[in-house]
Amino acid sequence: MAQDSSSPGSGPQRILLVTGLLGAGKTTALRTLEDLGWEAIDNFPIRLLDRLLETEPGSARMESGAPMAIGFDTRTRGFDPARTIQLVKKLSQRKDIEVTTLFLDCGGAELERRYNETRRRHPMSEDKPASTGIMAERELLEPLRRWADVVISTTSFTSNDLQQAIRDQFGDVTASAPTLTISSFGFSRGTPPLADLVFDMRFLANPHWVDELRPQTGQDPAVGDFIRQDPAFAEAFQRIRDLLLLLLPRYRQQGKAYVHVAFGCTGGKHRSVFMAEQIASALRAEGFSPTLLHRNLASRAADLLEGRKA
Repeated sequence: MAQDSSSPGSGPQRILLVTGLLGAGKTTALRTLEDLGWEAIDNFPIRLLDRLLETEPGSARMESGAPMAIGFDTRTRGFDPARTIQLVKKLSQRKDIEVTTLFLDCGGAELERRYNETRRRHPMSEDKPASTGIMAERELLEPLRRWADVVISTTSFTSNDLQQAIRDQFGDVTASAPTLTISSFGFSRGTPPLADLVFDMRFLANPHWVDELRPQTGQDPAVGDFIRQDPAFAEAFQRIRDLLLLLLPRYRQQGKAYVHVAFGCTGGKHRSVFMAEQIASALRAEGFSPTLLHRNLASRAADLLEGRKA
């Protein structure tokens, strides 16, 4: 895997100043950045930014090299757009940091709708309509909006849309893939509650009905050979493999941290175990690193249920 651009010794530390209109999505943006590995600080007195970055060489912060996202808005104590711009200009002259300003904008009508929906009062409207506070805030922030390196309008955005925009703009293309779990289970003991994808293997021939295979499991070669002989196995395996190879990169793009793919059969001992093993092996060959779990492999009582179900 390529080295993260924020790792020690790979260049200046990235500093992202996140500001904009109240209600435009600053909190969502900072949470998304935090999920991306940024060190996020909200409502920081921006006048103290130079002090925050006055770290001696060799300090813990400098050694970590983690990118830092700092959120502030008109509610922040001592907020002054002109002074903020001058401070950023001064910091931009330093070679050990790289400062970027993100401004989150939003249409007035949409902001009014959001305030009405949340029943919150705009801090600058006092006893007047929210539109009055929004207009005053927009006028105050206009110099900072013009100065910002990146402006994102969230007028037509859902929360997920904004998260995706932040990932696209500030995510590290070398970020690790979601934590992938491949598991087997028995339907007789219920479906895994947190599985993202569940595949039912009960359409395959059941090794339970072969006396010499019954005490074995899907990890034994004889059971695997038996399941492979089912005419439906090869095509089903290929289609499931191809589907996962399509979906897993998409989950990564959407910022999903965990993906759990579960394979089930009646008792969780033969068919589901074998398919989980085969799919995990195929995904490893494609560069993935799945964790393999067999929930009911040692559940002997499930044998009693095999005779009543497929």
